[in-house]
Amino acid sequence: MLVVVTGIPGTGKTTVATKAMEKLAGEGVKYEMVTYGTVMFEIAKGKKLVENRDEMRKLSPDVQKTIQEQAAKKIHLMGMNANIVLDTHCSIKTPKGYLPGLPEKIVKMLEPNVIVIVESGADEIHLRRQGDPTRARDAESVEDIRLHQDMNRNFGAAYAVLSGACVKIIQNPQGKADQAAGEMAGVLK
Repeated sequence: MLVVVTGIPGTGKTTVATKAMEKLAGEGVKYEMVTYGTVMFEIAKGKKLVENRDEMRKLSPDVQKTIQEQAAKKIHLMGMNANIVLDTHCSIKTPKGYLPGLPEKIVKMLEPNVIVIVESGADEIHLRRQGDPTRARDAESVEDIRLHQDMNRNFGAAYAVLSGACVKIIQNPQGKADQAAGEMAGVLK
């Protein structure tokens, strides 16, 4: 089974997915975590296009699309015989607008069973981002964060139409990651 887990930076999607996978591993259900951005970064870095992950979204949309396709092929091969949680973004905010994280060609190639969108309150995300010194993120207002989450819901619905996948929205309020992970574990079973 391929489960795509999405959410804008700061929602806690990776934390929630990791905790869900740990819970399921204790029940004998195994998943492998694959981070789309890491696969893309490895490809882009190998081509000497970027030096860090946060530079990825500043590449031209055409270059990003080419790298997305190369990553999808690699991920598809990785997941042929394994349960995969694919950690990615529904949309990427670029200087020219929002770029689909999983364009039609990519989502059809991946054939996900479920698309999970992890969300948090825009104010919470804003605070989480301010407290994360490990990333070089662009400053976004609370309203920008709300818009990005709305865009993710729209993109997620479009991906479901193209792939036949279910869409599940999981709320991850501050301090409730274990609860959100339990909900995600139910989706992964």
